[in-house]
Amino acid sequence: MNSTSGATARTVHQIARPHGFPTPDDFAFVESAVPEPAPGTALVENLYWSVDPYHREMMDGEFELNAPLEGRTIGRVTASRTPEIAEGEIVFHRQGWRTHAVVTPEEVRRLPRFDGVPLSAYMSILGGTGLTAYVGLTRIAKLREGEDLFVSAAAGGVGTATGRLARVMGAGRIVGSAGSPAKVAYLTEQVGYDAAFDYHAGPAVDLLAKAAPDGVDVYVDNVGGEQLEAAIERLREFGRIVRIGTVAQYNALEPLSAPRNLTEIVEKSLRMEGFHVRNHRHLQDELYDFVVPHLQSGRIGLDETIVDGFDRIVTAFLGMLRGENVGKMIIRATPA
Repeated sequence: MNSTSGATARTVHQIARPHGFPTPDDFAFVESAVPEPAPGTALVENLYWSVDPYHREMMDGEFELNAPLEGRTIGRVTASRTPEIAEGEIVFHRQGWRTHAVVTPEEVRRLPRFDGVPLSAYMSILGGTGLTAYVGLTRIAKLREGEDLFVSAAAGGVGTATGRLARVMGAGRIVGSAGSPAKVAYLTEQVGYDAAFDYHAGPAVDLLAKAAPDGVDVYVDNVGGEQLEAAIERLREFGRIVRIGTVAQYNALEPLSAPRNLTEIVEKSLRMEGFHVRNHRHLQDELYDFVVPHLQSGRIGLDETIVDGFDRIVTAFLGMLRGENVGKMIIRATPA
């Protein structure tokens, strides 16, 4: 077993509940000795960290104060006291926001390695982000070939993954919303969206009507609020709404006023369903089988914003909440 004597580990704690948008003062970096694994466990040195919109929701009460935060992480096993985890293995686990973690065999998932697929892909299109998009399209919306869809927050991690997966699944017209002209251009020029709009440019209902004049069959909702109201207006009869997130209200101090047209769900026989990706982990291998060949052929590209250095994890998280990323926001350990 490798010795960790004298080495330093760093962990991020949440030390205050935010009022509105979080600030760096809500977090603290805590240093300690690198832990020694107990019998039946292994020590992982983390290499990649994911920061996600759901972390903002958890800051309001689910994250314990003055304790390490959780999150999706990929790392290398540097010391092991269990035959079930070999030193040198690359593993996925959920003890994020820290440089080192002690894990049990039940807490890790070994990552298969595919030719030409970088490790970062397991944080984006092959990770929880891609699985969320895949489940939303295949299990919740049950997208059929030729159907049209609208995706809000389309330039984020789930939004770009949804667009790319829907395109190879044979979707018809794919429309997205984003927060800047540059992101709109990225969606149509790089991801495969047929049309996109900057939601700052006017009322969402008008912008969506222009982008999808004939309506849509499916709405993948990462935002809620005004864009959900606009989608209900543009959905065709028997349309489906996949509720993934409500980023519009995570930092809001007042309840959202929209949607105000929920009666349309009855009038048009719409279906709205939310889900937690944690209830669909059994589909992970199915996701690999579907996506990896398209990654290797180049038909699906990676949409990632990679920030180097664990010391920038809080900055990256706040930047993600402000929409500074395109695709999945990922933090990478600074190369030695």
